[in-house]
Amino acid sequence: MTVRSFAKINLGLRIGARRADGFHDLRTVYQTIALHDVLRIKIVRGTGVEIRCADRRVPTDETNTCHRIIAKGMAALQGKGRVIVEIEKRLPVQGGLGGASGNAAAAWVALERALGKQLPGPERLRMAAEVGSDLPLFFIGGTVLGVGRGEEVYPLSDLPATPCVIAAPEIGVSTPQAFADWDGRLARAEDASELRSTRARQHARTQRVRGGAKLTAVDPSDRMVELGRMVSSWLSGVPQKKISGGRLSGVPAGGRGRAETLLLDLVRTGIENDFEQVVFPQHPELRDVKGVLERAGAFYASLSGSGSALYGFFRTRAKAVQAADRLRRQGVPAQATTTLPRAQYWKKFQVSRL
Repeated sequence: MTVRSFAKINLGLRIGARRADGFHDLRTVYQTIALHDVLRIKIVRGTGVEIRCADRRVPTDETNTCHRIIAKGMAALQGKGRVIVEIEKRLPVQGGLGGASGNAAAAWVALERALGKQLPGPERLRMAAEVGSDLPLFFIGGTVLGVGRGEEVYPLSDLPATPCVIAAPEIGVSTPQAFADWDGRLARAEDASELRSTRARQHARTQRVRGGAKLTAVDPSDRMVELGRMVSSWLSGVPQKKISGGRLSGVPAGGRGRAETLLLDLVRTGIENDFEQVVFPQHPELRDVKGVLERAGAFYASLSGSGSALYGFFRTRAKAVQAADRLRRQGVPAQATTTLPRAQYWKKFQVSRL
C-alpha cells in the first residue's frame, strides 16, 4: 500500500501546569497542511516490523512511532506476517510539524486497508494516544482542538484552504528543554511576583493602609481557560466582541462569506504560541525568520509546536510563493503550500496498492 503522510501546524499553543505524570497540560488548535511524506507498506512472510528510510535522522528501531503503532496494530487486528514500512522523507525531521506522528497515522491507515480489518474509532484514538501526544489529530484531520497533553482531540469547524509558507531553518530545538525553560521562566515570574507582593504588604503596613493590592503571577489553569474562551468566541462569531485587544468580525464583511473570515477571526483573538517566549531567546534567528514572513506580507506568522519550523498565512498563492523564494534566497529552506480542510485531507491520502 502507498499513502501520503501529511504535516500539521499549531494555531496557538498554551502551556499549562506540569502534571503528576511529567507531562504539561496543553491547549492548541491543530491544522493539517498539504506538505507530506510518502509511505509504502507491505506485508511479507515472517514476523515483526521493519522500518526503512534513507534519512539517517529517522530511527528504524522500536523508538520509531511507525514501528510502535504497527506492532500494536498487528496484535490488535490479529494480523500475520512481517510488516515493512518504507518512509520517503520530505518533511523536516523534528521540526514541530508532527512528521513522525503523521507517519504513524498513515502507516496505520495503510495497515488496516492491507489487512482488510479496522478498529472502532474510539479504540483507534486510544491506541494512538498511547504512542504519541499529537498522533490522534491525524485520525481526524482539518482543524482540530487538542487538550490534555495534546492527545485529546475534537474536530472544529474547518478553516478554508489558505495559502501558507513553511520555513524550516536547520536548527535543532529540544522539546523537553523548551518545556524545562518554560517551567524555569514561570518559577522566576512567581518568585518575582511573590517578592513584589511581600514588598507591597510591607509598604501597606508601614503606611497603615489595609487591603493593599496583591500582585500574583497568572495561574496556569487560568491561561488554559483564557485560550478556551478565545476559541469559543472565535467559533461563536459574536459580532464586534473584543478579545485580548483584538476584534472578531463575527459577520461576513465586504460581501465575503463566513468561511473566508474564520481564519482572520482566530488571528484577531490574539492567539499565540507560548513556546516562542522561551525558544526565540535561545534561537534569535527563528524570531528573524518570523519577521521575514511578516514583512513579506503574512497576515499571521508563528512557530509551530516547539519549532524549529515556522509558518505564515498569506491571502494569495502568489504572495506565498514570493515569500518562500525570499526566504530561500536568504538561505532558509522554505516551501509554499496550503492548509488542508478535513475532506481534502482524507481525499488526498489516496491509499493505493503498490
